[in-house]
Amino acid sequence: MKVTSGFECWVVILAGGIGSRFWPASTPNRPKQLLPLATARPLVVDTVERACALASTDNILIVAGEHLRPHLAHHLPELAPEQLLCEPQARGTAPALAWAAQEIISRSGQAEQTVMVSLHSDHVIRPLDGFVSTLQKAMDGALGLDRLLTIGVPPSRPEIGFGYIKVGDAIGSSVLQVERFVEKPNRETAEAYLAQGDFLWNSGTFVWRPQVLIDELGAHTPELAGQLPRLSSGDTAGFFANVPTLTIDHGLMERSSNIAVVPAEFDWDDVGSWAALMRVRELDDQGNLLVGESHAVECQDSLLWAEDGPVVAFGLSDVVVVRSSGVTLVVPRDRAADLKTLLGELPENLREG
Repeated sequence: MKVTSGFECWVVILAGGIGSRFWPASTPNRPKQLLPLATARPLVVDTVERACALASTDNILIVAGEHLRPHLAHHLPELAPEQLLCEPQARGTAPALAWAAQEIISRSGQAEQTVMVSLHSDHVIRPLDGFVSTLQKAMDGALGLDRLLTIGVPPSRPEIGFGYIKVGDAIGSSVLQVERFVEKPNRETAEAYLAQGDFLWNSGTFVWRPQVLIDELGAHTPELAGQLPRLSSGDTAGFFANVPTLTIDHGLMERSSNIAVVPAEFDWDDVGSWAALMRVRELDDQGNLLVGESHAVECQDSLLWAEDGPVVAFGLSDVVVVRSSGVTLVVPRDRAADLKTLLGELPENLREG
């Protein structure tokens, strides 16, 4: 069993969501995390491999909807059925992480000496050694300070698609005070954050002792607090039936003062849209990303994704063309992040694949 400073590590991977910005390849029955977006393997498989660098395989839990159980079991045969925590109802990341924390407390032989790492299943993180080094520092900080730790990524551009963290003074080795969380900014504000140098991207990667998370939710998240005893008594269905949909960011991280951040020593991207893939995959000499049986002639800065038949583009620039699930999508690259707007205008049978 892998440990850090004598403590037991568990990793929780959040694998819910449908990733609608990757339609038509991503559908409710085959969401973004099951697609080979960053590499030739599904994102969730890459995430589990990353988790195995922190904890033993037996100490990895995946939270997802019940409808994804067979898909996850297929892609991750090394995980036992009880390692797939399938939510009775989708209620967001705050209830999901509360449930996972209680499961770790129940399953661990040394709950007071256990640290919990929360990862998203659809992020791209490189290199692995920088990830491991950062998480080890965060685990040490979470255990030594009894705080909720988040990982902040030093920004490399004025990104308007990510949330930010304003950092303060150092409170431990490699650990900084969190002054506030900031919603996704406009371009001018993002440029100011980059120039100031005291803002980090909010990666959504968290580290804490599971009991500290439960205690903090009890103190700062009234939407869940009254229902937490249901988890400790094993009434998971009752818990999910009686709590609202709530994210951990809004429900706790923005409310508690017991938060700290560790700057990342790795490159990170949440690949939130088709166009974002061009930041994390190899491009050809003309700046095109070609996947599958794709052919680009006199094209520049475009993405061609061919999953169920060839795609040929001629004389195009800054477009995204996706052929998947019997559907062909063509969209300007700068509108690729707006697919939710498109999906709202489509008939249900086409939208859900």
